[in-house]
Amino acid sequence: MSETLSPSQKPVGVDPDRPSIARIYDGFLGGNNFYEVDRVVMEKIRAAVPEAVDIARGNRGFHNRALRMLASQTKIRQYLDCGSGLPTAENTHQIVQRIDKDHTVVYVDNDPVVLAHGRALLVENDFTHMVEADIFKPEAVLGHDEVRSHIDFSEPVALLHVGTMHHFEGDGAVDVMREYIDALAPGSYVVLSHFFDPEVADLTAIAKRIEQILVQGPLGAGRFRTRVEIEAMLPGLEFLPPNATSGPGLAVCDEWWPDGPRLTPLSGSAKCVAGIVGVKR
Repeated sequence: MSETLSPSQKPVGVDPDRPSIARIYDGFLGGNNFYEVDRVVMEKIRAAVPEAVDIARGNRGFHNRALRMLASQTKIRQYLDCGSGLPTAENTHQIVQRIDKDHTVVYVDNDPVVLAHGRALLVENDFTHMVEADIFKPEAVLGHDEVRSHIDFSEPVALLHVGTMHHFEGDGAVDVMREYIDALAPGSYVVLSHFFDPEVADLTAIAKRIEQILVQGPLGAGRFRTRVEIEAMLPGLEFLPPNATSGPGLAVCDEWWPDGPRLTPLSGSAKCVAGIVGVKR
């Protein structure tokens, strides 16, 4: 168990008595930027589904592989990462700027912990920027002066919503994503991952156990959606195939263009987070 932060270590504006999904996600990835209130939620999830950490790891692996593909195989030079979360190993800018140091990355978040850590990390990187905005309000992001100063929306953009939209409550998730997509130039890509209900009895049971803890607990959000519901969030896009043998569309994160052969079976939890990449023609 990583050492839990004390309230005296909190950045300005952070409430140590309210759990943060960014801190919980960081904790599952092995980070130590979480408080006791976050640890309690993490332990409840672990108690319900011991291998729940596989969701965080699968999600991160999908993020990394999708970005390596975009940076090395497309002409995309600007990346808008919505809900970037706490800096951890292999952040968006590290992946794409390793391939081309002049690639521009704009992170968007409104979590005070994320903003504090992100700005400290990026202080000497002229091509990477941290913007405070509510990612579930596309007009606030797309119209933000700092976003507009670094992202040219007349040119193709890679838009990332990795592990974000399952925290959007209500029926408007498709509308949120449509507003983002409408603002993108042809040739742009969208990378999205989401908690996944595979609609298979034993896996749906895992999804529902975690969802109950997230939605009915202090976080109040964390929906597992079906293939049809997730694919509907990318209206008008042409989906990429997730591997060499499948048709285009959604895939379990660990099965989206894996780095090599799978030598051990996926856990049930690993099958409850899925990713998709679409291109705007």
